[in-house]
Amino acid sequence: MAKLLWKPSEERINNSNILKFMQFINERHGTDFKEYRPLYKWSVENIPEFWASFWDFADIKYSKPYATIIDDINKMPGSKWFEGARLNFAENLLRFRDDHTAFIFRGETQKSAKMSYAELYDTVARLAKSLRDIGIAPGDRVAAYMPNMMETAIAMLAATSIGAHMVFLCH
Repeated sequence: MAKLLWKPSEERINNSNILKFMQFINERHGTDFKEYRPLYKWSVENIPEFWASFWDFADIKYSKPYATIIDDINKMPGSKWFEGARLNFAENLLRFRDDHTAFIFRGETQKSAKMSYAELYDTVARLAKSLRDIGIAPGDRVAAYMPNMMETAIAMLAATSIGAHMVFLCH
C-alpha cells in the first residue's frame, strides 16, 4: 500500500464544503452519507436530484429558474442541462467580496501574484465600466489575444458581467 503523504485535520474536514454538501443531501433526501464514495454512487444513480440539490446548495443566482434539470439522461454527450434557466455566471463568480484569495498566478517568466475576491470584484467592475464607456453592450462580441494569466479571466468576467460575449485567442 502507498504511503499516505497528507491527511487533513478533523477541523479542516468538518469545515469542508464536501462535508457540508453531504449534510445538505442527507437532510434533503433522507440519506446518511458520511463518505465521498457512497455520495458519488448516489449522484450517478440520481442525476437530476443530485444536480437540483447542488444548484440549491451552491445558491446559484438567476433571473429565470430552470424548467428541467436534464432533457435526456441517456444522451451524453448532447443532453441539455438546466433548460429555461437564465443567469449570468459572472454574477455568480463575483458574489464574494471579501479578503479570501480568488486567484493565485504563477508563471514561468512573470512575477507570482495573488488577488482577493474584493480586489477581483473592484477590478472587474472598473474594466466593465470602461467597456460600457466605449459602447460595449449586451450581445456584443469582444475579442482579445491574451496570455493565460489573471488579467485574461478579469477581462472575460468584465465582458460577461455586462452581457457581452468574450472570444479569446490565448498564447
